[in-house]
Amino acid sequence: MDRLGSRCPLPGCPRPSVLLCLLILTASFLTYPMLRTLSQQLLSVVTGSYVSGTYSIVFVNCPNEQIARDIARAILDKKLTASVNILPKASSLYYWNGEIEEATEILLVGASF
Repeated sequence: MDRLGSRCPLPGCPRPSVLLCLLILTASFLTYPMLRTLSQQLLSVVTGSYVSGTYSIVFVNCPNEQIARDIARAILDKKLTASVNILPKASSLYYWNGEIEEATEILLVGASF
């Protein structure tokens, strides 16, 4: 009988190395999606490139519809987004120079995947 098998007090008990392997395989299987996502995001940041399997949604407020269309066409021409939606008349409230300001803007929504 080998040394590891002799440590188990119950007959038929698996050796500790088998239990350790099963534990590691189970932990790897359960954490794989999270680790894969984190590694893709890290690669994207380090290389400055797009990594397949990552998703982005961008919201941009524009002062008027013409500027929104110009931005939408520019990012579509460069294939930086899959689609752009232009939503008219978004009300924005924000701080500017210590005061609360209100403006009507055009909301530009872009999605890439």
